[in-house]
Amino acid sequence: MSDNVYAVTELVGTSETSIDDAIRGAVERASETLKNLDWFEMTGVRGHIVDGKVEHFQVAVKIGFRHESV
Repeated sequence: MSDNVYAVTELVGTSETSIDDAIRGAVERASETLKNLDWFEMTGVRGHIVDGKVEHFQVAVKIGFRHESV
């Protein structure tokens, strides 16, 4: 296995449904503009409350992507 170099970007995904959907949304959006996505790390979870109920989830994720060899 060769040595890899990674860059990391941090995003916040949101979902009215679940934490899982918020993470998946962030990763899918990142994949539209970044190549070689390899991993993610959830770094925070918060949400928005309206009238005593969870309105939506907000999940901060770091996404690692591999730099291509030259």
